[in-house]
Amino acid sequence: MDSARPPALLNTVKRLRLRFLCQLQLTTMSGPPFREFARVQIRMSINKAAKFMTRFSTHPPCLAVVTIILLLSVGPATAFQTSTEHASPVDRSQALELVSDDFGLADGPAWDGSNLYVPDVKKAIIKKLNPTSGEWKIVREGDVHYSASVFSHGKLYVSNNSAAKIESFAGNHFAAGPEMISLIDDSDKPDKRPNDLVVDQHGGIYFTLTKQNQVIYISPAGASSVFSEAAESPNGITISPDNSVLYVAAYRPKKIIAIRVKEPGRAGAAVELAKMNDGEALGADGMTVDRAGNIYCAGATDVWIWDPAGNLLDNIACPTRPINCTFGDQDMKTLYITGFGGVYKQRMKISGPAPEPPIQATLIRNNSTPPTTIPANITPHLNTVYAEYGTRKLLADIFVPVNIQQPVPAVVLVHGGGWLKGDKVKFRALAIDLAKRGFVTAAIEYRLGGEAHFPAGMHDCSAAVRFLRANASKYNIDASHIGAVGGSAGGHLAGLMASGWNDKALHGEGGLSDQSSRIQVAIVMAGPLQTATGSVAERSQTGMTSNATEWLGATIDESPELYRLADAYEHISADTCPIFFLTGDRDNPARNQPARDRLTQLGIPTGLMTYQDAEHGCWNRLPWFSMMNDDIEKLLNKQLASSTTAKSTTAKQSANAE
Repeated sequence: MDSARPPALLNTVKRLRLRFLCQLQLTTMSGPPFREFARVQIRMSINKAAKFMTRFSTHPPCLAVVTIILLLSVGPATAFQTSTEHASPVDRSQALELVSDDFGLADGPAWDGSNLYVPDVKKAIIKKLNPTSGEWKIVREGDVHYSASVFSHGKLYVSNNSAAKIESFAGNHFAAGPEMISLIDDSDKPDKRPNDLVVDQHGGIYFTLTKQNQVIYISPAGASSVFSEAAESPNGITISPDNSVLYVAAYRPKKIIAIRVKEPGRAGAAVELAKMNDGEALGADGMTVDRAGNIYCAGATDVWIWDPAGNLLDNIACPTRPINCTFGDQDMKTLYITGFGGVYKQRMKISGPAPEPPIQATLIRNNSTPPTTIPANITPHLNTVYAEYGTRKLLADIFVPVNIQQPVPAVVLVHGGGWLKGDKVKFRALAIDLAKRGFVTAAIEYRLGGEAHFPAGMHDCSAAVRFLRANASKYNIDASHIGAVGGSAGGHLAGLMASGWNDKALHGEGGLSDQSSRIQVAIVMAGPLQTATGSVAERSQTGMTSNATEWLGATIDESPELYRLADAYEHISADTCPIFFLTGDRDNPARNQPARDRLTQLGIPTGLMTYQDAEHGCWNRLPWFSMMNDDIEKLLNKQLASSTTAKSTTAKQSANAE
């Protein structure tokens, strides 16, 4: 028996060596975001090697060979991780592009979800761009000079520099004129003129008074106060995605000042985060952030990009002096840059945060869009950090019914977007509606394909479940009853949460490893569970444009193991929780039939519900939104049978509140 051990080990070592080399090669080909998967796969290989080390423990030479292989393999992986820690978010495969030079001076832009707004401070107008048609339109003109704009909560907020006012326009209704939020200086020749502004998650406004070296805060109720005087000649301003840090561009010293937000309108410590070292020219100007928390600031010649720790990630050189920037387009991965030369755009790998949805029903522009008004009997916890990877914070919008008598089930909501786009606010209406029905809901963001390849996004979903369990007492959650609802690509992830919960390669390092990632029910709304077979695999094999290939960082031929790891169908076992499928009859009701068959064979509750005249994405449109939520509530009540009294009380209170 001993004589057979060396040849057997030699074959094993060859396979391990090939596995390691493929993993490292794939990592370098796929770029920095794929290192998360590389770490997982390398750990899996090490575990396999460890088993063989145990098997051959009585053969010292064999142990030595395995040890050498592991050291040679893990070393390069660690070195690669270190060298690519600060990766650029700029998509360098696409060049900076001129959008329009028909401006006197294009200033602070804003994106409303469909259109780009650009104030021209010299021509005293605001222009609107529809990127789909390419049409520009003047929507506001007169003897006013707007220096900045931001779209949030269904309104376009503007800094009226010449009139020393902060104003807003309701939705896209410009004919009625602006609503004055605050008059900063009522003198004939105002000395205090607002420059740039940003709106927080509650509707509070921060703006800069450059000459006075002040940052001012206006509460949602309209009260003004000095927030900070920490920045010299404060110019551009933006806020971190979790609203915990306000970033201010100090124009003359060209520094970025990070000011901790203790609570809305109340400043904590202020520190110098970064400084532009590009010579004597002045110009730390307009700012924005992406969803990873990276900070962007227009300088004298470039747009500068730092991570939240102040590490310089990249510079975007501009043909003319840039003034400001914002994210836009349907995937929020286009950085629009405004300045003396007009408007430019640069494609990015990481998207920007979506605008906060309307809090008033009258501001919703489409009659088929469900309301996002938060009722008084629901407590929102917006942009809650549920996982951290270095400086990257993953956020969730959590909604908790008030006055519940005992812990209630929780539901993780996973948005769609082909694994490459989308935002948690897409499920704001769903989260509120299910909370009104008595569930604690958490609409989560997760890392998309441009930022980090799979399994990063799945790691985030698992971390969200663990976070809710660990914080069950804080949010009044019944930790033993947690479900997941996902739409489209989010449906795939919800299905994988149900079937792959026991695979440690899908857990990640988002924290709280002492908590279980297991859910008790999943509801999949038109998401494909199969990735190693079926249409997802076929598109990857044929060379067609494939979201899965970009999301996973490889084709199925290059990494079949990766596609199997992502395949929710392949993970289905006797330990899988119930999975139910909801879809429109104009979508593809036959999708996931193999999964339903396997679940049925294993005796696991499942089923398909279809909705008449409904297409893909119907769960976010009326009237199907209400129909589907009625069915979701019934499924959740049956599968998460817990705290019935508390949920019933909450539902009655919600009905009374409406």
